[in-house]
Amino acid sequence: MQWLPHGRGTAASPDVGSGHARRRWPAVGVTVAMAAIALGTAPAAIGQASAATVAQPTGTPLVIADLAPFSGVDAALGPIYDASCLAATHAINAAGGVLGHPLTCKTFDTRGDPADAVPATRQMFATTPNLALVIGCTSDEAAAVVPEINARKTVMFCMTGQSEFDHIHFPYFFRLVPPDLEEAYAMVAIAHYRKHYHRIGLAFGNDIGSQTFVNPAISAIHKAGMVVAGNETLNLTSTTFRTEAAAILEAHPQVVLTEALGSADATFFSELRQLNHGKMIPIIGTSATISPAWFKSVASAIGGSNLSRNYLADNLVIETSGPAFKAFTSAMYAVKSQVTRVGVFSTLFSAPGAVHLWDGMNLAALAMVMSHSTKPSVYKADILKIGNGVPGAVVVNTFAQGVAALRAGKAIRYIGPGGPTSFDSYHDSTGIFQIDTYSPNGQVRVLGNIPTSWLRALS
Repeated sequence: MQWLPHGRGTAASPDVGSGHARRRWPAVGVTVAMAAIALGTAPAAIGQASAATVAQPTGTPLVIADLAPFSGVDAALGPIYDASCLAATHAINAAGGVLGHPLTCKTFDTRGDPADAVPATRQMFATTPNLALVIGCTSDEAAAVVPEINARKTVMFCMTGQSEFDHIHFPYFFRLVPPDLEEAYAMVAIAHYRKHYHRIGLAFGNDIGSQTFVNPAISAIHKAGMVVAGNETLNLTSTTFRTEAAAILEAHPQVVLTEALGSADATFFSELRQLNHGKMIPIIGTSATISPAWFKSVASAIGGSNLSRNYLADNLVIETSGPAFKAFTSAMYAVKSQVTRVGVFSTLFSAPGAVHLWDGMNLAALAMVMSHSTKPSVYKADILKIGNGVPGAVVVNTFAQGVAALRAGKAIRYIGPGGPTSFDSYHDSTGIFQIDTYSPNGQVRVLGNIPTSWLRALS
């Protein structure tokens, strides 16, 4: 991976490749494909083109920029997104690239801070003349960088749940993850309907992305007739949370809702357990806690078995079998030697960022092929057509399948491992939530879906 300094610049990316010519499928638990992941063996790719039969791309390389935290308290996020970028570009290049151009990945560190993210964004544009797509842009910095990217007419797939993007239209902004508002309701729904808890504690990091869950969660807790039993903000730069842990214990919660990345949750729950005489209080995490780094950190602090017995999380429903999932896992294993700093590798296959950004990159690449252009202002409209489908469209699960269908003159609808998309007028495609947990060794297990009626009752 390439680590780049911060800087300033205003250059926009030109069109270098003009050609001429969340509603998700329900998951059903750990399948044979997931078992293969656990054993460290990659399943065979389905629908991927053979390198021996496809002309290798030789045009000017196009860049997918991963604009995300690679340092700071949310440093675990960037490498997950980069792993997905490496896998997606590998699969796309193996299928001939985009209009004869190979794709490559380049990382830009926002440090999870708007003050650092804006200079990093300007550096990205100043140093990347063949920029075709931006991925990443988390809740930590999205409010600051989305207007910058949009003003330069560059398509972005962002991993932000900030609700402001539900109502403000940025033509180049796309996301395949739900607003934090809805995810907060999903967490409370698990506590109320699945576990029948009454006293709910909250422990969220002091970063922007984590704090956006707090008020919606409190509102939903009150609407459900439950009680807020402690609400602590965890400073992600702190090395101890004994004061916050003691305050939570004093409120006597039956469960703690949480998202505090970096080492914060690991330290907090370790100290909470110590102060509680070795007994764990159950945890319900956000989808961001479905992460290799989060599992490794927390399991190391409290034990994998303790975490497995006491942890649930909401997550977007993703596929765990079938051709789209097999293509994703095959590509991820193909670049495994390049993937670093992600903790438990196999957990990537359920990490929301890895799955949904894979889908975003494939949607964008197919839109470039369909529009015969790599210019975002030209190809962005076709993302909607390929994502939502048009009458008579054939379903494709991989870039290679999509290119073959387009060359045959067919309309296509791409459905990847994140399931079908359904973009609205704000380019949001939110999906169905599921309930996940971990096995003691870090494998993600799906326990079932969250009925939409639960969410409506709490909204």
